Amino acid sequence: MSNSNEPFYVRYYSGHSGRFGHEFLEFDFRSLGDGRSASARYANNSNYRNDSLIRKEMCVSSLMIAEIKRIIKESEIMKEDDSKWPQKNKDGRQELEIRLGNDHISFETAKIGSLVDVTESADPEGLRVFYYLVQDLKALVFSLISLHFKACSPYFPSPGQTVTNAAPSRSNRFKRISLAKKLNAKWHVFLDTVCWQGPELGGRDWFYDGFVNYEHT
Repeated sequence: MSNSNEPFYVRYYSGHSGRFGHEFLEFDFRSLGDGRSASARYANNSNYRNDSLIRKEMCVSSLMIAEIKRIIKESEIMKEDDSKWPQKNKDGRQELEIRLGNDHISFETAKIGSLVDVTESADPEGLRVFYYLVQDLKALVFSLISLHFKACSPYFPSPGQTVTNAAPSRSNRFKRISLAKKLNAKWHVFLDTVCWQGPELGGRDWFYDGFVNYEHT
């Protein structure tokens, strides 16, 4: 079992500068305080059709942190070396930085279009580990965003709204899990728990773009 007090940070970036300016996707997780929670930040900038910068931020519980650590450790990405990976080019670059306890990595490589790019590289085994880990982390982040910001249910409070007895009913809980299953998220049990950790996170949690304050009765 991972130590909740160990330093933990993970950041992923993918972007390029081209016809529509600097377009990128970036997200990170950073443990807070005693490690029982973490901040999660997401940014997506696309100037295509004058789209604006999208920013999302939320707080996740120790359960989610443990799951992310498990994914990272099982991938064995901390054992890899990016020295033989494709260098960044005109099509852009990817960056992955992870601090897990006393271990730290900071990788940079070109964008990967498909597994063909992986198999034809000078280090296919190492790059394959990177490729699949990034896919897992992106799927997790997109699922978190969908559940925190896009799903509209009667039991979702509005920004700044005071909620009494905030825990979801049994029927609403299954609505949340069913939604996650529709999103094909393997982490639906973790996400269902994370979204209702307000009291455990000091009495407030992220919903939409603001804090929700909880009243205990």
